[in-house]
Amino acid sequence: MSSSVSGHYDKLETRSADERENALMQRLPALVAAALKAPGWREHLKGVGAADVNSREALAKLPVLRKSALPAMQKASPPFAGFVPDPVASFGRLFTSPGPIFEPEGTEKDSWRAARSLFAAGFRPGDIVLNTFSYHMTPGGFILDSAARALGCPVIPAGPGQTEMQLEMIAHLQPAGYTGTPDFLKILLDAAKTAGRDVSCIKKALVSGAAFPPSLQAEVKSRGVDAYQTFATADLGVIAYESSAREGLIVNEDVLVEIVRPGTGDPVAEGEVGEIVVTSFNEHHPWLRLATGDLSAVMKGASPCGRTNARIKGWMGRADQTAKVKGMFIRPEQIAELSKQYPSLQKLRLVVTRENEQDAMTLKAESANGGADLSEKVAAALQAVTKLKGRVEIVAVGSLPNDGKVISDERA
Repeated sequence: MSSSVSGHYDKLETRSADERENALMQRLPALVAAALKAPGWREHLKGVGAADVNSREALAKLPVLRKSALPAMQKASPPFAGFVPDPVASFGRLFTSPGPIFEPEGTEKDSWRAARSLFAAGFRPGDIVLNTFSYHMTPGGFILDSAARALGCPVIPAGPGQTEMQLEMIAHLQPAGYTGTPDFLKILLDAAKTAGRDVSCIKKALVSGAAFPPSLQAEVKSRGVDAYQTFATADLGVIAYESSAREGLIVNEDVLVEIVRPGTGDPVAEGEVGEIVVTSFNEHHPWLRLATGDLSAVMKGASPCGRTNARIKGWMGRADQTAKVKGMFIRPEQIAELSKQYPSLQKLRLVVTRENEQDAMTLKAESANGGADLSEKVAAALQAVTKLKGRVEIVAVGSLPNDGKVISDERA
């Protein structure tokens, strides 16, 4: 990192578009060659020659790899479905994220490429960071922990929950910044206000993992916290991030983003909404055209902040029915598991909404013989399967729409 470039993490952020594009295209053949050392990639890219993949047009001809397919593929061929060329022993940590999808973490500094998103959010060397992303099994906590330390920021590895203890740590250690979900940031600020605790030391925040609508942005800002968004996944690390310009999310360096028509690998015209597909330039753990299932669109022009990489409009929904609730992915397969456990439930529909600036979910279940007892049992099963609490409403048979939806995301 070279913060000598005024206002920017390094010189990579202000390269001309042509310079960046040429550099990425020159690296593509080596990335494909590295991937082809792994049996999963050899099968997936059957007939592809590494030297031939040297342009966006050539890349677009490669088949997409759907993230939603990884759980089954990894179960059939553990641990990583043959998509990691290096031996497991060469990695530093091994994680699981909802799906389940298993991911390795490299031993290099800031292996998830998240430090520049912290820098863009105003974090600087010496800032103490309260990191409330989970450190338990999933990589979220470590993504921001390693990034903050790479930037020169001491980290409080708080994780989520234990609000009272967190308020004690804030009072004693005086962190300048917060990393975590926007929902938990509000919980902390509300708890501090109720308890009469001073948390004004926290001036900046980098949030991810849940919706951050304008209403919540305004409320957090009114509490004295300047919060910015980053778009990251457990597989890829940081894909794009917000800067002081607050005009879309800037694509991270060392990744290549395509927007494709959902259900295909065909790039759409600039500005058209489609599915985010990412190629990550990490030869130890390469991703070639990983289809995230998230929707967005490329914005025209460059950011007023001086960073020249492409911008996306941010998260605009899901290309499939998978929904991210409080930072956890909920998949149709998980809802189907409830049907197996309770055969009396004829049709299920998980409705995701926002209540009091937090994600909320209600499972609507058709049953001819439901009641409070069944609702309580299904609610417990829902929490066991998804790791999140939700309400259960038993409704009349035939009352749910016949539209094929298992998960209905109704957040604005």
